[in-house]
Amino acid sequence: MELAVYEKTQLEEEQNQSTTVISYKFEFPDGSANEFTMRMDKQSLNAISNSNTPRYEWSKLSNFKCPHCPLNEAEHEYCPIAINLADIIHQFREMPSYREAKVTVVTENRTYTKETSVQSGVSSMLGIVMVSSGCPIMGKLKPLLHFHLPFASLEETQVRALSLYILSQYVKWKKGVLPDWDMQGLVMLYEDIRQLNYNVTRKIANLEIMDTSINSIVILNNFADYVTFTIDERMIDELEFFLKEFIV
Repeated sequence: MELAVYEKTQLEEEQNQSTTVISYKFEFPDGSANEFTMRMDKQSLNAISNSNTPRYEWSKLSNFKCPHCPLNEAEHEYCPIAINLADIIHQFREMPSYREAKVTVVTENRTYTKETSVQSGVSSMLGIVMVSSGCPIMGKLKPLLHFHLPFASLEETQVRALSLYILSQYVKWKKGVLPDWDMQGLVMLYEDIRQLNYNVTRKIANLEIMDTSINSIVILNNFADYVTFTIDERMIDELEFFLKEFIV
């Protein structure tokens, strides 16, 4: 409890009208710890880059680029996701994904703590890092960052993604823009994300590291698979359980 209060006080001092700060702390049974602090512009939800972040050859766009990436190598020397993953990969490169840890997440409004595997904590953190990195594909999930939920289950991720997308279509309809009530745009987005996650996993595997970062991205891809599957196959039956009081 003292740790959470201390971290919350630190966070409140750093938070301001223009910056959103989220921290992840991994504490291990041997007393060691890894901590990451992510800072984002509150309006754009773009990551505020650390000028000291190292630039590796493998993180160049020419080496890390996804097949469907819209970025131009002449304008972007480095892949924005690769740059933002570099510190995480470095700190977890010798750690197995199944190692247990106490993960504490401090946000502007609340603190979360969970005893879980390293891969689960890193996967939750990557949901912020990759979306806020500046990648034009992952950046389309920024609405979820407004309501970041650490350690979200498949069902929680499904409901958040579908609900926010439908809400966005309602806003478009109210503004006189043709809405996408069938959510085919969301299906296409998650298909793009699945391809991206596959490419990132493959590129990280080539770095010959332990499996924490790789498995964490695999977990994210499971979320993408689940969301697109429920849209295509059994969304109505799956969601009716949560919505029955609204439906009658």
